[in-house]
Amino acid sequence: MYNRQVIFALSQLPRRQIFLLICLISSALAFVGPATVVLHNQSPHLQGRDGIHDATAATSTPPRKGAPRMSAYSEPVPQATDPPFRIGHGFDIHRLEAGLPLVIGGVKIEFDKGSAAHSDGDALYHSVTDAILGAIGLPDIGQLFPDTDPKWKGADSAQFMREARRLMTLRGYRIGNVDVTLILQKPKVKDIKPQMKANLVELLGTEESRVNIKARTHEHVDSVGESRSWVVHVVILLEKV
Repeated sequence: MYNRQVIFALSQLPRRQIFLLICLISSALAFVGPATVVLHNQSPHLQGRDGIHDATAATSTPPRKGAPRMSAYSEPVPQATDPPFRIGHGFDIHRLEAGLPLVIGGVKIEFDKGSAAHSDGDALYHSVTDAILGAIGLPDIGQLFPDTDPKWKGADSAQFMREARRLMTLRGYRIGNVDVTLILQKPKVKDIKPQMKANLVELLGTEESRVNIKARTHEHVDSVGESRSWVVHVVILLEKV
């Protein structure tokens, strides 16, 4: 009986009003539908870390297969769209201050000054680490190993490079080649370059022919040339495995 009354009432309305009424009903259904689905599908496995239901989880599109899984380190996984090669650039500079240890490329050097830093101040290792992270599109070394975290106080920078290598491997890449430019006025590093190179080869799990280290002075110009700081630039090529 009720349905007949509704149909009769609608038949008395002008066509324009009927059309507007249908549009309003359709809009209302479109608005209520998703909300109803979210409320119906809420369950414990959709709760966030604070025990609050995450309504977006029920309606969001599932992650694309092969997409990176975000975590504390934004750990990546190989993707079908990954290019065969990736290039990264790393840079670091440290002040040189009296009475501090100086570590370059994992080699402790006898000198009257050393790096002012939160970790061991090895700008060469820091630059290589940043070059790898940049090549695979991850946050820089300062975000992953912040100098506000006491656990990295005086840390061996080899730890940072090992972690960068692990993340690189997870992404499905390996070292193509590494080109290091070390810029400092003093001390001279000619005699320790072979050891620095051997350290990089071991930490990166690559071949000696894929690693190169060049050393330059700064012709007594600015803080580097006055032995108040030292700088490292690194360019790295990664190959898809």
